[in-house]
Amino acid sequence: MQIIPAIDIKDGHCVRLRQGDMQAATVFSEEPAAMAQHWLELGAERLHLVDLNGAVSGRPKNELAIREIVSVVGDDVPIQLGGGIRDLDTIERYLDDGISFVVIGTAAVKNPGLLHDACYAFPGHIIVGLDARDGKVATDGWSKMSGHDVVDLARKFEDYGVEAIIYTDIGRDGMLTGVNIAATVNLAREVKTPVIASGGIASLKDIHDLLRYESEGIIGAIAGRALYEGRLDFKDALKAAKGGA
Repeated sequence: MQIIPAIDIKDGHCVRLRQGDMQAATVFSEEPAAMAQHWLELGAERLHLVDLNGAVSGRPKNELAIREIVSVVGDDVPIQLGGGIRDLDTIERYLDDGISFVVIGTAAVKNPGLLHDACYAFPGHIIVGLDARDGKVATDGWSKMSGHDVVDLARKFEDYGVEAIIYTDIGRDGMLTGVNIAATVNLAREVKTPVIASGGIASLKDIHDLLRYESEGIIGAIAGRALYEGRLDFKDALKAAKGGA
């Protein structure tokens, strides 16, 4: 299982939000590219980027910062990026810029045809992000509830050929209350597509809890605030994920 550091970008800075609230942002670095380099040096095998302004506005807003990260990372590790991706041209541009995987969230729910076309046009490069509260999917930077059941949508998108599913419990994201193991495992059991856990990872215990279900198809865990606040030591998490203590 991979431990994937999150670099959330707002107004060109690396920040963390609480439950997706743009007004509750904590700035952890003025230079996202330097933060990417930091995680690389600690052994990161994948990075998770989010254009937070893009997620809210529906179009890319932090492309300069993203390109700077790509220039630092190069071909060393894959980068997955979400936030404000609503059309095939944007997907193609990001992939051409060096992004490995494009994460489609709100657009997948509102316009499933886009996700279907993206999977066809860019096979192996499309990840769907399902952000849910109480089993229902949220959209628009988590500001709206769609009413769609997360498992039903996951099955539908699996048929499209998505590379992976990022599942985020938005009630826990940024709250350091622990990942929603039950909901994550339930989703992983209902689909064959690999699942990446996200939202609420607070400590090494969460990593160990997820590892118990790695065989169910949970291939990674995205960690944010816990890493930045020092509650989760990245090297310890990597060691655990590779079968260490």
